Amino acid sequence: MRDYPKVICNEKAARSLRAGHPWVYGEETKGPEGPYANGDIVDVYTEKDRWMGAGFINDNSKIRVRLISRNTNDRFEEAFWRRRIEHAVAYRRTVMGETDFRCCRLIFGEADSFPGLTVDRFEDVLVTEVLSLGFEVRKDMLYRLLREVLAAYGLQVRCIYERNEAPIRTKEGMETGKGCAYGDPGDGHVTITENGLLYDVDFIEGQKTGFFLDQKYNRQAAAKLAEGKTVLDCFTHTGAFGMNCAAAGAAKVVSVDISRDACEQSRKNIALNGLQDRQSVLQADVFDLLTALANGERPEGIPAGKHPFDYIILDPPAFTKSRETAKAAFRGYKEINLKAMKLLPRGGYLATCSCSHFMGPQAFEKMLREAAADAGVALRQIEERRQAADHPILWGVPETEYLKFYLFQVV
Repeated sequence: MRDYPKVICNEKAARSLRAGHPWVYGEETKGPEGPYANGDIVDVYTEKDRWMGAGFINDNSKIRVRLISRNTNDRFEEAFWRRRIEHAVAYRRTVMGETDFRCCRLIFGEADSFPGLTVDRFEDVLVTEVLSLGFEVRKDMLYRLLREVLAAYGLQVRCIYERNEAPIRTKEGMETGKGCAYGDPGDGHVTITENGLLYDVDFIEGQKTGFFLDQKYNRQAAAKLAEGKTVLDCFTHTGAFGMNCAAAGAAKVVSVDISRDACEQSRKNIALNGLQDRQSVLQADVFDLLTALANGERPEGIPAGKHPFDYIILDPPAFTKSRETAKAAFRGYKEINLKAMKLLPRGGYLATCSCSHFMGPQAFEKMLREAAADAGVALRQIEERRQAADHPILWGVPETEYLKFYLFQVV
């Protein structure tokens, strides 16, 4: 007999749940009548007393209930969570293969029915982010189970490091911070291999969990066009797109980032792979640099000529993290894409992407069409891609589809 507190959701929430979405907002619910604590598991019913699922409740959050199961037989004991972790790990081993499984996202929140939990694997280091209170109060058990499940595959986890710095944690009633939850982080660095290239990952001070794994195969796709090209790699972060192009035979790559730390990390990675003769790093604001190049300026380190680059890669950070700022983000994306299209010669190549869920595929394509029209060019699409399969898109949960990546020839 189930004895979880009972939350009643309205018809709007019920329709969303029936469509596969796992969230119930506070204004859509009433109850429970009995005692409960934030982070507890509750049963969600419709106003007509139909059971919709079980999930974590948190009155501090705009998302009051996050579903974790739609199976009435589930009991949320340790064995349940072990199975859930085993399923997530087995999926990665299948879709990524043995080599890429060594560095991948092991748990991707709602897409793995772990709402608010992210776990990235960098060889023997796991980096986590916990954004829901339900997992915050259970994380010690989950970390132990992760170690045990991975040990069955022969991996002894050296360190589990938490990067719980996102401001959303305060809205969930949790403190922000970072630190080692298990093992020895050493100097906070680990060397990984992706697409045959070495990277030094700073999992303590680097952005997010230290490295963006979701672009793994998009980097391969971009590199296929690079042989003999002069490449401008914008918002380079750790130098990854540029390195893939340099290793694929690009004549010259200039990687640009506004962050001094990112530039230093890029130079370290370039040196690790012996690509210094083909790839350089420039610290600059990409918006300002593209404007200067469009005006005919050629800062130090930029090739001469009317069209100094015949291949431009735009991999910006998320310009919007809310619907309220989506219009401003649209303008930002359009500005950099418009200038890139104007800079490229006819027959040049453009790789462009957005990692914001709130800039959906239709809006992003609308922006690209407007930019191309304003630049007086046409776009010949080569590929349209999304994030790597270790960041799966769960249909019914649009928040899991966030990365858009396009390859074009400008004609």
